[in-house]
Amino acid sequence: MKRKVCVVTGSRAEFGLMRWLMEKIKASDDLSLQVLATGMHLSPECGHTISEIEDAGFSIDEGVEMLLSSDSKQAISKSMGIGLIGISDALDRLRPDLLVLTGDRFEIFTAAIAAMNAGIPMAHIHGGELTEGAIDDMVRHSITKMSHLHFVAAEEYKQRVIQLGEDPKTVFNVGALGIDAAQHVELLPEADLVRELNLNPKRERLLITFHPVTIEEQTASEEQLSTLLQVLLNYPDVDLVFTYPNADFGGRKLKILIDQFVSNNSNARAVSSLGQVKYFTLLSIANGVIGNSSSGLLEAPCFRVGTVNIGERQQGRLSGSSVINCQPTFVDISDSIDKLFSADFQAALKRLTNPYKNLNASEKILRTISSFPLKNIRKKKFYNIAFSQD
Repeated sequence: MKRKVCVVTGSRAEFGLMRWLMEKIKASDDLSLQVLATGMHLSPECGHTISEIEDAGFSIDEGVEMLLSSDSKQAISKSMGIGLIGISDALDRLRPDLLVLTGDRFEIFTAAIAAMNAGIPMAHIHGGELTEGAIDDMVRHSITKMSHLHFVAAEEYKQRVIQLGEDPKTVFNVGALGIDAAQHVELLPEADLVRELNLNPKRERLLITFHPVTIEEQTASEEQLSTLLQVLLNYPDVDLVFTYPNADFGGRKLKILIDQFVSNNSNARAVSSLGQVKYFTLLSIANGVIGNSSSGLLEAPCFRVGTVNIGERQQGRLSGSSVINCQPTFVDISDSIDKLFSADFQAALKRLTNPYKNLNASEKILRTISSFPLKNIRKKKFYNIAFSQD
């Protein structure tokens, strides 16, 4: 009998990472794929990206709506409560043998709680990482403690998961799924995307993704984005493409700021969701990435594209020489963008070594979830690290 593997996805970026693993599970002789879509995928405001999953050839076994029409702290908590009810019912109908989760968003945390209470084993991808400027850290480490198999992107992250008390036999350094996706995707012709986004083919272009800094007050994110937008006014001859922020606390205010900027600047445009192929195509033809998204640290190096990483949202995450870290001040952002465009920096990108260099992450994960014994896997023991005595 095939092992039923349920993949949970709650956002466009997350599905982009998981897609190729889902393809392999779907094609496997040993596994049966179940897809549970929730969160931003079912939100019209966020682009209703459940259609992207279906367009990629996957059937949605369960769709669980959970996002309220608000992004306040209370609304996020209430959304988690609604999601917990819906996902619990969905898992009771699906009865998977293994739940596969990735990342650190609150939708995924909610699914982990539901699976824990239902006694369903979990495999977590991208644990052990640090993002000290967001509540994602607490969410990610909590999911790690609820999970039973761990697939991490780097040796440093593997050691951190073990430090959290997880048995080394259940922790696998497979590399980053984003690199896997970048290797698989078939990019669009540059001219097609330039035409679709109404870009000027003769201009330099920047891809901008700025998300709420969820560990700080809402006004901090607004102030940081406002400062970035003031800096970008100094680049009227550069095409600016914004992707909207995630459905996190404070995300709506950021979207309003972006829309106001785009409406007043002819060289700027905003998109709710590009989808993976268009996003990677744009990334590959951009002169740089600006913002505070993990994509600038993980996927951008695959295309030898530099990143200006603003503020503390990604603080603690591994990054290579393509990343220019800066404070969210006018001067620091300005200096960093100038450095990004400099001939010396652009030349150095050609010699870039990506710290997330392992390939075939999805294949490695597939082999493990196909064969790892699940009997008694939920009976976890805390793994104590023997510290040497001075």
